[in-house]
Amino acid sequence: MNIDRVRSRLQRALWDVVPRDHRETPAQLRRRQLVTLAFVVLGGGVLALSLRIEPGSPSFYVATFGLALVWTVGAFASGPLHLGRELHPSGHHVRPVVVPILLGLGLAGVFVVGALLVREIDLLDGFVRSVVEYADEGSIGLLVLVTVVNGIAEELFFRGAVYAAVTRHPVPVTTVAYTVATLATGNLMLGFAAVVLGAVVGLQRRASGGILAPILTHVTWSVAMLFALPVLFG
Repeated sequence: MNIDRVRSRLQRALWDVVPRDHRETPAQLRRRQLVTLAFVVLGGGVLALSLRIEPGSPSFYVATFGLALVWTVGAFASGPLHLGRELHPSGHHVRPVVVPILLGLGLAGVFVVGALLVREIDLLDGFVRSVVEYADEGSIGLLVLVTVVNGIAEELFFRGAVYAAVTRHPVPVTTVAYTVATLATGNLMLGFAAVVLGAVVGLQRRASGGILAPILTHVTWSVAMLFALPVLFG
């Protein structure tokens, strides 16, 4: 795949907007806004609780699955959600699958390179190691399941419900909302990751008009980092 083709695929995935009609009535929009606001507050509190539980404790899994349930219920309670489409090189509109997965892997690669630098800064190194403890102490099978389920749930809510509830500048607004909810953990590096990831999947949501591309990128990135970080910081 040459550079021009890669650039073209990235432009379609992150910038070129696929035509769609997802308009809502003022009443539907107002209801979505109220529901999402309530669940942002609730989810942030559950997230803060889950990462303050001792690594490896059964309560950690209960809390994290509970958080996924909060995001999922909030997403579907807010109103209709859409999978989205992308423009295929053939000229047809298709569900975005391959490019979002590759984008998630590429994003993970960037974070791995950044992690090599973070290891040299004591304060930041400590923030990352506090997250890696959960991978070191817990069941890897359950951790993968938690990672996948929560990645899907977060995108259902933030790039599904919250994005649809915002009438102006939804990409930066949803990125900030996602970052604020993540910072409830008190972990600066998780907050930084939320900014970068949120911006990328926000652009995907804007371009595709749906949640499928953000879900695939988020889950791919999260699972890749789950296995990479213990190697780098274990």
